[in-house]
Amino acid sequence: MDASASATPAPAGPVSISQDCDADPGPKAKAGPVRGRKRSFAALSFGAVGVVFGDIGTSPLYALREALAHSRPVGSPNLAVLGVVSLILWTLTLIVTVKYVLVLMRANNGGEGGPVALMNLAQTAIGRASTLLFLVGILGVSLFYADGIITPAFSVLSAVEGLKGAPHVGAVLTPLVLPLAGAILIGLFMAQARGTHRVGALFGPIMTLWFLTLGVLGVINLKADPGVLAAFNPYWAVRFLLQNGRVGFVILGSVFLAVTGAEALYADMGQFGRYPIRAAWGILVFPCLALNYLGQGALVLTHPGARLSPFFDMTPHEAYWPVLTLATVAAVIASQAVITGAFSMTRQAVQVGLLPRIEIRRTSLTQSGQIYVPAVSGLMAVGVLILLVIFQSSHRLAAAYGAAVTGTMFLSTAVLFVVARRLWRWRWIQIIALLVPIAFIDTVFMASNLTKIADGAWLPLLFGGTLVIVMWTWSKGVRILTEKTRSDSQPIADLVEILSRKPPHRAPGTAMFLTANPDLAPAALMHNLEHNKVLHERNVLLTVETADTPRVAEDDRVRIEAIGPDFKRVTLRYGFMESPNVPKTLAHCKKLGLKFDIMSTSFFLGRRSLVPDARSGMPPWQDHLFIFLMRNAASPIDFFKLPPGRVVEMGAQIAV
Repeated sequence: MDASASATPAPAGPVSISQDCDADPGPKAKAGPVRGRKRSFAALSFGAVGVVFGDIGTSPLYALREALAHSRPVGSPNLAVLGVVSLILWTLTLIVTVKYVLVLMRANNGGEGGPVALMNLAQTAIGRASTLLFLVGILGVSLFYADGIITPAFSVLSAVEGLKGAPHVGAVLTPLVLPLAGAILIGLFMAQARGTHRVGALFGPIMTLWFLTLGVLGVINLKADPGVLAAFNPYWAVRFLLQNGRVGFVILGSVFLAVTGAEALYADMGQFGRYPIRAAWGILVFPCLALNYLGQGALVLTHPGARLSPFFDMTPHEAYWPVLTLATVAAVIASQAVITGAFSMTRQAVQVGLLPRIEIRRTSLTQSGQIYVPAVSGLMAVGVLILLVIFQSSHRLAAAYGAAVTGTMFLSTAVLFVVARRLWRWRWIQIIALLVPIAFIDTVFMASNLTKIADGAWLPLLFGGTLVIVMWTWSKGVRILTEKTRSDSQPIADLVEILSRKPPHRAPGTAMFLTANPDLAPAALMHNLEHNKVLHERNVLLTVETADTPRVAEDDRVRIEAIGPDFKRVTLRYGFMESPNVPKTLAHCKKLGLKFDIMSTSFFLGRRSLVPDARSGMPPWQDHLFIFLMRNAASPIDFFKLPPGRVVEMGAQIAV
């Protein structure tokens, strides 16, 4: 395709295309009677429990266990337990409730959240493209993927390890833990191609039951030592950190495991809305998590040996197998939510030019958000299985978990400074009072997790760093290619004038030339004139743009401009949460006066063969990487849903 017809470049990096024209406008568009809206709000809150809180909902399986494993009693024998529980409760309060639920969820881009949406919102706030913000967006997306590989392995393995403590048969089942976890994860990734819309309706009820189970188990075990309620006093958290010194600082990395998954509140905001997510967190999720951590703490205060596996030790024997089964299912749902998030993030990254075109399949005819990305699914499956083989236990894997999440959280806070100052017009006193403390907390947790680099935290950072190189290379290469094309091309206005004076042979029908720059004559048009000596009766320069909003209103989807008597410029706009369907959108052009028959229209694409160029501005290794990415990008025919029988590709060799 001409230059990067899948992307329209911006000063800080390319901005690519987007999504389904028939995308569901979301709950805001579904107005109705008050009673209907109440039911809708309840349904959205219920659904959020099943999708948004899966990851953070499985943290009681391992968070307290890992924090206590690194602690040592100093002074009072109960200080370690009260200190760790207090740290967990206040981390949930400050990171999740204050930062995400109350503050960051206000920074919605057309109702959407996540690294890409936040980056675009900040770009809008400053009124121009920013290379720094573009780099922050790349880092955020890369760390999101890194977390997406670790979460399924860690969550499922933590749940299945409950077999080790199963009454009477734990020793027999212990050797089966790793193979069973691997089999569950393989089955999960194999099921992605079929979509989750059929079982997705069960996620809400199952996770609601899971959170209620967490709460009930916590209440039951609170009777062992109600004194654990003192952990609500932050005095115990501060005292524990001060008396443990460097060890306390390292333990913060394990305490942070209690809030992994908090990014999902923000990333999935567009699917459910911020108010249903806030309601689900405040009414069900947070209380049940707090009760469970308090119950685990009370159990360990009474039976210190339970610190090795407090969650499963707090489960009554008669309920052990049902709880173990429910925990495993909850871990699978948490993994599914992360995988689905990775698919959605990939679609956004492709749309805004961070990644080359990738095959994206829809798995539901009715739900536009149900997509499947084969390449991402395959890479994640391989990565997850490698993690299982390398680490083999959730305790060892815990060292790798958290580094990517803290990085993502820190970056979101950094971009939030820009949004708060430039878009919300906060005064400096407001920023210093609220955002500076949040940034300090993020920095402390990030520094604590970085102390675990030698123990495994290097893995997500290595993976994230690799993705940063890939994304930066792609965006830089597309920008160089676009600039080279612009310098070698002829303005379309000049060409139209020349053709009016010396008209070539005319062929019947309509020709559409896909191009990233509608002001220049597409390479395919020039090749058609040069080699075939022919010009169609009607010629359309078709450009697909990505807006900095999640979705584009249908009235703003198409823009048509006449260039000359036989040429028109058509621009199709999609949001970064939409997938382009060119034929479907072009059908609406007839209402705007562009008459053509799609089955008698030829789509011309410029197929470019790239060769390295020492003067490209990139080092040789980056040249070769960009060429590799370009060659392996998905076909524009599939990406834009073009009718294959109506596409003509015309090639040329370009040095980059």
